[in-house]
Amino acid sequence: MADFYEIDFLPVGNSKSGDAICIRYEVGGQKFIHVVDGGYEEDGQKVLDHLTEFYGGVKVDHVVATHPDGDHTVGLRKVVEEAEVGTLWMNRPWVHAEELLPYFSRYTNAENLAKALRDVFPNLAKLEEIAIERGIPILDAFQGAKIGAFTVLAPSKSGFHQYVVDDDKTPQAAQDSATGRSLLEGAVRIVGEGLRMIQAAWGAEVFPVDDTSPRNNMSVVQYANFMGENIVLTADTGRAGLAEAAAYAPSVGLDLPADKLRLIQVPHHGSRHNVSTETLNLWLGEVGEETQETRSNAIVSAGKEDQDHPRKIVVRAFMHRGASVLETKGAKTCFSGGAAPARQGWVSSTPLTYPSGYEE
Repeated sequence: MADFYEIDFLPVGNSKSGDAICIRYEVGGQKFIHVVDGGYEEDGQKVLDHLTEFYGGVKVDHVVATHPDGDHTVGLRKVVEEAEVGTLWMNRPWVHAEELLPYFSRYTNAENLAKALRDVFPNLAKLEEIAIERGIPILDAFQGAKIGAFTVLAPSKSGFHQYVVDDDKTPQAAQDSATGRSLLEGAVRIVGEGLRMIQAAWGAEVFPVDDTSPRNNMSVVQYANFMGENIVLTADTGRAGLAEAAAYAPSVGLDLPADKLRLIQVPHHGSRHNVSTETLNLWLGEVGEETQETRSNAIVSAGKEDQDHPRKIVVRAFMHRGASVLETKGAKTCFSGGAAPARQGWVSSTPLTYPSGYEE
């Protein structure tokens, strides 16, 4: 069979959103299956069912836990428990306890810090436990790592260390005696806001000043090129992660924003703290630059009844750069290319329409 790829975004959550992505591709006569995140507990079986129905079984070459949040990782427990998994990819803070020790004044040895970090990141710790019991290799997913046809663009190892130190649940970081500040900048705290909608002319963009949380910026950003089509999966990464990924992109032959993206995942279910005008300019070009012939697809993984995602300002911003924006909202969404097998009964998705206003 000729080369092809299929990227399936499964519906996750209802009033709250999450991520579960199944990928199958064939390159040079070799076929691979790749699972990125698994949603909530009830979504793990959905992933296994999808693999069986559309991919012919539950043998998975690569499983990626992008970051510690439960809406991405808890469902992976069932996948790692029941599927035949080749490699589990995830970044475990406690593995780096020796390097992180200078930043945590409460701890005098790496062993105690590692134990504390396991307690802070229980979802990853549970996946590690299951993988070790089943003899599944676990590898770091830092910048430059090759996960099948995908390359990790972010986070770098040093960036990940910063996010661990700045995470709001990790033990208090050591203070710099010269400045009285954390050795690394403090974490951004995102709190609930009262929002109101305002009408706005086409092209208007007003994003919050603050980036998303350090924990979201831990997200593994993956890139692949299938038959000349560029694919980027972002999980919940924020502006810092997107900027780091964009800076690394030329190293893997991705010349942004000139090289257009066939598919880009909208980070964090379309949250307005994860992108900005400046970061989207890096990835998609400035407002109005993309043409119909080079239009990107931007996909939002959002729960069916989630009233907060995606934010209208985010939808507008992607559309300003020519992207066609789609959302899961309770439905499976598949992007495919090459000689991908036909799926009986599947129909084309309808892109979102341009919002007349945005959240202030």
